[in-house]
Amino acid sequence: MITEELVRKSPMRILENSMHGGLGKGKIGVLASRKGVGKTACLVHIAIDRLLQEKAVIHVSFSSRVDHIMTWYEHIFSEMAKNLGLESEPNLLDEIIKNRVIMNFSQKGTPTGQVLRSLEALIKNGRFPAETVIVDGFSFPQSSPDDLQKFRDLAERLGLEVWFSASLKKEDPLFDDRGNPYELECCLGQIDVLMTLQHRQEKVYLRLIKEHGIQSPVEVGLILDPKTLLLVET
Repeated sequence: MITEELVRKSPMRILENSMHGGLGKGKIGVLASRKGVGKTACLVHIAIDRLLQEKAVIHVSFSSRVDHIMTWYEHIFSEMAKNLGLESEPNLLDEIIKNRVIMNFSQKGTPTGQVLRSLEALIKNGRFPAETVIVDGFSFPQSSPDDLQKFRDLAERLGLEVWFSASLKKEDPLFDDRGNPYELECCLGQIDVLMTLQHRQEKVYLRLIKEHGIQSPVEVGLILDPKTLLLVET
């Protein structure tokens, strides 16, 4: 089937192998970089891969608008289909996004506990069996380790994998000698998988910094093409 081909050829298989099987249920993953480098594109890649496997996804946005998120899904899926010569399947995206829900919050005006109660209500009472939660636009400087621990507790209780983006705003140096972003030092204990995106020579390289408690920075063999926003093998 077409979806099986997309899943099999997805760069997510390389990413999962680098993490010895993927993020996993009950775990927190973070993609960190400066703003505009490609974190949202990577998160959407992860979400689309799950949707193609007929798994439900909740995309939580802390941005003021959500229309751009739908555009991200449309653009990246279109580029994926074009790359594999599947432009003749225009309705496939409409089919898979039936298993996606976008939720929008203001981090300043909505306590973390309220966000999590809304998520849990959707999953349980709304009978939306999400396995993956994407959290985009979350400000780590405005939060605390306790906020991230609450997300982790929910992930463990409901069997979710939760991926965050983290925009780094400090001046250079951004990272310590082990590759950890200085801005995330307070939350490293709550993060199971930490990846950074670094722009070098007109390409964006993905680097695995922390993998299930193991601190061993390594390139994962994927780059983000700034023109197509596709993840491709190096």
